[in-house]
Amino acid sequence: MAEVLVFHHGHGLTAGVREFAEQLRRVGHTVHVPDLFEGQTFDSLENGMSYTEDIGFGTIIARGTAATEGLPAELVYLGFSLGVLPAQKLAQTRPGAKGALLLEACLPVAEFGGAWPDDVPVQIHGMDADPFFAGEGDVDAARALVETATDAELFLYPGDRHLFTDSSLPTHDEHAATQATDRVLKFLNRIK
Repeated sequence: MAEVLVFHHGHGLTAGVREFAEQLRRVGHTVHVPDLFEGQTFDSLENGMSYTEDIGFGTIIARGTAATEGLPAELVYLGFSLGVLPAQKLAQTRPGAKGALLLEACLPVAEFGGAWPDDVPVQIHGMDADPFFAGEGDVDAARALVETATDAELFLYPGDRHLFTDSSLPTHDEHAATQATDRVLKFLNRIK
């Protein structure tokens, strides 16, 4: 079974993120879910992103990096939207990474200093008309990553919802979220 470090999105550590982590635990994975917002959650993504801008994206990445203290190097990093920042950085730069699951965001690999590591498999999930994922270049970064990485998959789901995987938000899409969760579980089951 895999050991997974899950980073939440811009609403904070919601019930939906906790439930997603619990689904992974129920099948035997060890899952850590740090709170990058230190107890705050936001009803709107705009308010959560305003908070993030106030504290700085660098702070989010630093809090994500700090969450690895005391954890083994052999982790799978999973990020939802904003949480992709620390997840992708750690997967690319922390030795020992076992994999990366990037949900609803993807940054250019150059953002964290070069090529994707050959020994780190990655899966990327997003909706094909999501104004953030498709409209702000994340899907292009995802396609570039898939073209250059040794073991990478991109899954696009029909729709325009951001944070479709969070069951506690109105943007949740049950069908797409179920497909994404099944693919995440298959990915984790092949991690040795």
